[in-house]
Amino acid sequence: MRAMVLEQPGRPLRLAELPQPVPGEGQLLLAVEACGVCRTDLHLLDGELPDPVLPVVPGHEIVARVAGLGPDVQGWRLGQRVGVPWLGWTCGQCRFCTSGRENLCDRARFTGYQLNGGYAEYTLADARYCLALPEEPAAEHLAPLLCAGLIGYRALRLAGDPQRLGVYGFGAAAHLITQLARAQGREVFAFTRPGDGASQEFARSLGANWAAGTDEAPPQPLDAALIFAPAGPLVPIALRHLDKGGCVVCAGIHMSDIPGFPYAWLWGERSIRSVANLTREDGLAFFEAVRQAPLRTEVSVFALEQANEALERLRQGALQGAAVLRM
Repeated sequence: MRAMVLEQPGRPLRLAELPQPVPGEGQLLLAVEACGVCRTDLHLLDGELPDPVLPVVPGHEIVARVAGLGPDVQGWRLGQRVGVPWLGWTCGQCRFCTSGRENLCDRARFTGYQLNGGYAEYTLADARYCLALPEEPAAEHLAPLLCAGLIGYRALRLAGDPQRLGVYGFGAAAHLITQLARAQGREVFAFTRPGDGASQEFARSLGANWAAGTDEAPPQPLDAALIFAPAGPLVPIALRHLDKGGCVVCAGIHMSDIPGFPYAWLWGERSIRSVANLTREDGLAFFEAVRQAPLRTEVSVFALEQANEALERLRQGALQGAAVLRM
């Protein structure tokens, strides 16, 4: 099979011919239809994530078909459409796993990071951590839901029940969660890089009530802010726009350092919290929400061997919506 492989951080991915994997106990062999390109993949390539298992096939927004069943796999059938998210395995025994917080498991393993992912024609996945996907829409439009959608959904859940929601960094996750938040009756205030009129117009086209650069103040105080851009300086900026009792949720797995700020900006029972990974429960709840309120996914499609080009365009902010590799 063909696969794009990361052999060492700081180097481009290499197109390689690898043996087609064989499913072991509890695993599915999956024929990949499409795989989303996520900013976390950039952090992996840049060496900003600790302890990767190298060489590794990146990619954790996988839409695939079941091509083989390992021993003791039940509940799946050949040809069934499957989604594989970031969380690929947990121990099931630690205090986090046994208290409904498997996303915090110290021994967790992640797709496309410690487990080979979806930048390939075939991959393996633990059947317990896969999600059943509908037959529609096309695979490239489902792929961004497996991380951008899921992490955005978890971030929104952890924000409480905000009526006025700020979204910082209008990329793959923001363009999905804006639609969901509007369907839930919330007001959305989108923040982009200063002067990025195209992204601001894109945000408004998806239902945002207001869109401007991060150097501008929203017309009303926010109840919550979701930060998808990996930029620590956005945290105090968002804090200054929060109403009392509001929450800033940092939704990325990696972020630059947060600069100091006056305690007065936090006072008034404002809070800052992070989102770490996702749970299988998040996946089930999110896809039920999408079933009730379908989302429009804006995607740029690339061939497998164009993965480095897709990653570079993501790095440069030259995409509206999400990048997806189509096999």
